Amino acid sequence: MASISSLGIGSGLDLNGLLDQLESAEREQLQPLKTQQASYQAKISAYGKLESALSSFQDAVVKLNDASLYQSLSTNVAGDSVTASASSEAQAGTYDVSVTKLARAQSIATEGFAERDAEQGSGSLTIEVGTGDKAQTLNLDIAQADSSLEGIRDAINAEDAGVTASIVNDGGATPYRLVLSSEETGTEAAIQSVDFVSDAGDTALNDKLSFDIGGTGSGTMAQTVAPENAALKVNGIDITSQSNSVEGAIQGVTLELDETGDSTVAVELNNRALREAVTGFVDAYNDFKSTAGELTRFDAESGAAGELLGDSTMRSVESRLRSALSSGSASGEFGMLSDVGISLELDGSLTLDSDKLDDVITNDRQALTDFFAGTDEVGGLADTVDITLGNLLDEGGTLEHATSGLESRIEGLDERQARMERSIARTIERYRSQFSQLDGMIANMNQTSTYLTQQFDSLNAQLGQ
Repeated sequence: MASISSLGIGSGLDLNGLLDQLESAEREQLQPLKTQQASYQAKISAYGKLESALSSFQDAVVKLNDASLYQSLSTNVAGDSVTASASSEAQAGTYDVSVTKLARAQSIATEGFAERDAEQGSGSLTIEVGTGDKAQTLNLDIAQADSSLEGIRDAINAEDAGVTASIVNDGGATPYRLVLSSEETGTEAAIQSVDFVSDAGDTALNDKLSFDIGGTGSGTMAQTVAPENAALKVNGIDITSQSNSVEGAIQGVTLELDETGDSTVAVELNNRALREAVTGFVDAYNDFKSTAGELTRFDAESGAAGELLGDSTMRSVESRLRSALSSGSASGEFGMLSDVGISLELDGSLTLDSDKLDDVITNDRQALTDFFAGTDEVGGLADTVDITLGNLLDEGGTLEHATSGLESRIEGLDERQARMERSIARTIERYRSQFSQLDGMIANMNQTSTYLTQQFDSLNAQLGQ
């Protein structure tokens, strides 16, 4: 039998096309597995969306479960001279603040130099900055190549030692002046002295790069901006500060001095933060309900359905949350969400009565605290809901269990698909072998037919003669 290197060559039949059709028919067996895999993947993705919505709701619940929220303080300032912020140590009260002087940072400057980039000469530069706890000394060796005003400026700024350097052009005949400024305000951060010792003994250069805050040393550097401490009164009490950020003048309050003048600082319970936390609780739950509705939707006209329509895990999540919210709180005066202005609607969403909530915040703050955050002995509603969410979201919880179950099913389908792929490959190879044999047989038969036809034609020709 002749050997056929390509199907159809010997027989003239489209055996390759037929083999492709047979392979396509065999691979149709894989389609149900792929459809099921896609369905499981869609569910896993849907569980991810559900988990994200529940996590956002849990963040809102945790805020309401923090007792410090209900005691947090805020500041309200009337006037433009200060701004204020309160910490947990602040005490409620009203304070009159009068700012008479703002703190300033010191600046000193050299006499003029003709050029900013010309070398002045190598030497050692010493700068003493600050007093007391803020005292620090900067020692620099200035090389000849780095002895221009620009080089000295860059060397000082590279040290980050409480003083910054810049170059100012005053427009004069020798316009370039090296300016040194304290990085902080107040007298304690002022530059105390500057000393330059020229390697070449250039006393004129030494003099131009020297300063003494007491004015007793040689040196022509002059103080252009004097350091000043802030001065203010709080409820008539005189206060000085090295900085325009004043801490401790009012317990737990930081004052930022903006300008001279009078202001009134009121430290009060932070109703806004509490209102935003309750509103965030309602909004986050409704966002979850919106996500759940999208995942369980059904369009009767098109037949389109959400990935979790009829899903038992989805039903369990909604049921457990609805139960937690309906259970209310076992501590305090309030027992149900409606007592604080939150209504649980028939569709499962929450609505907020802002006026009622504001009244509760203002007049029944402790009862609101007990309702959401509970007391030392009994947890509030937020604690109950947080526990429920933990059972749903934590490791080993409902959603992880459902997701891992689907992942296991997908792994099983992958294994089945791999086995079927191997079986299909064997079947197609068997078809290929059979088609090859058929091609060879037909090729031999065609050769025999041709030979016989030739012989008969030859015989007929002879007889005809």
